[in-house]
Amino acid sequence: MTISGVSQRTSYIGSGILDLRSQLDTLTQQLASGKISNTYAGQGSGRSLAIALRAQITGIGAYSDTATNLNTRIGVTNLSLQQLVKIGSEVKGAAVSASSDLDDAGRTSGQKTALLDFTDSVDMLNAKSGDRYLFSGRATDTAPVASADEIMNGRGAQVAGLKQVIAERKIADLGVNQNGRVGSAVGTPATSVVLTEEDATPAPPQQAQPFGIKLTGVSTNITGATVTQPVDLPATVPPAPPATPVQKSMSVDLGATNPKPGDQVKFTFTMPDGTKEDIVMTASNTTPLAANSFLIGADTTATAANLNTALGTSMKNLANGPMVAASAMEAGENFFDQPPLRVGTTPLASATTLVAGTPDNTVIWYNGEQNTAANGPARGSAVAQIDTSITVQYGARADEPALRSQLQTVAVFAAVTTSATDPYANAQVTALNQRVANSLATVPGTQTIENIQADFAGAQGSIKAATDRQVQTKAMAQRMLDSIEGINDDEVATKILALQTALQASYQTTSMLYQMSLVKFL
Repeated sequence: MTISGVSQRTSYIGSGILDLRSQLDTLTQQLASGKISNTYAGQGSGRSLAIALRAQITGIGAYSDTATNLNTRIGVTNLSLQQLVKIGSEVKGAAVSASSDLDDAGRTSGQKTALLDFTDSVDMLNAKSGDRYLFSGRATDTAPVASADEIMNGRGAQVAGLKQVIAERKIADLGVNQNGRVGSAVGTPATSVVLTEEDATPAPPQQAQPFGIKLTGVSTNITGATVTQPVDLPATVPPAPPATPVQKSMSVDLGATNPKPGDQVKFTFTMPDGTKEDIVMTASNTTPLAANSFLIGADTTATAANLNTALGTSMKNLANGPMVAASAMEAGENFFDQPPLRVGTTPLASATTLVAGTPDNTVIWYNGEQNTAANGPARGSAVAQIDTSITVQYGARADEPALRSQLQTVAVFAAVTTSATDPYANAQVTALNQRVANSLATVPGTQTIENIQADFAGAQGSIKAATDRQVQTKAMAQRMLDSIEGINDDEVATKILALQTALQASYQTTSMLYQMSLVKFL
């Protein structure tokens, strides 16, 4: 009889032990890692879905990072816009309530407030988030606004700032005779008074020179008087061909009957900034005459002469008072234009053209991406994707109408200075305050800073809605992924205990078999 050794028999048990050991190692690894497998192959039929879910979760994480960056940028932008809104209200209030008392620098208390707020406004428009300028459009690496000092004072003697542009425009608007480039004279017949723009204008289609006061209209309630509204008259006598330069003129003819005390003639003028000013001349038979009054003479010829004399004084007051303020506002419009505009020729008092300034002779206040139709809407200058098919626009440019208009108005208010010894100082300051307050008032149909804030609020709303959806989507995807990749700790622990018991029994059986001998067997 042949007796086989135990090794052949126990090899089957050994293989079982190794298998149990492998299972135990796998379960132990699962319990430690919390994952069913460290490889996609070990995930079974759910591996493809697991890959897709993990990609989705990663994508949501990237969108979450984008949303965080956007909220930071928009938050900084909104802080700047909030401060600009506050500045606008503050300067408007200062213009409305400020007195006309001047300090030793020739500024009112309201203008001193405006100077501080102008510097603050420049800082707000040069705001950054990280290394990105927020009000430069696509030119995110360029500071959008020149420094406050450069804008006001220029760079050296060769590059003009706002103050110099205002001073030059004032000389050009006042004209050689310091009367706003409008003169008055007794006409023909001698019972009439004629107002004429002093500078001849090239005949159409060329445009009139831009400086000084422009004639707009005349009216009267004097019985028997007639008026002639502004018309273009040939600059030569007798009348020349239509191509000859023309001068604009308007007149009032008192006729044959003297006006009664209290009768009036109203002259309307357009200032350099486009605003209208009236001079209402009132007939009087008492002396001394009140301001804007003319003495009724022995006949209409004498009365017309008196009206002309009084009107000349009133015109002088208008030109050196309200027109100076209007000139400063228009100079601000010229300076903040792109490119800036300067008085074109010298001597300044007789200049008739505006020319474009260059970086070599004029401070360029804005250096970011231009707010033009070709460059598209300002918000569209910065776009970010916050979800698979959702993008938000959050760009801004410092030369947007609302931002430029406020900065320009505050800058002009701060830049103008008036001498306390100037007899027209009070009229200039009063007119400037009025124009600044009107410029900072809300005009229906025009962009406001609040409109820009609303755009950013809409962007933040879109970001929040997308983020909320992504949080829920990520949670559902993670639960599904966990069901594929994850394990049930209790189930695995139970399996481990069962394997440990089976393994221990196998070890004991194998040990007993290896200890068996022929003697023991017999």
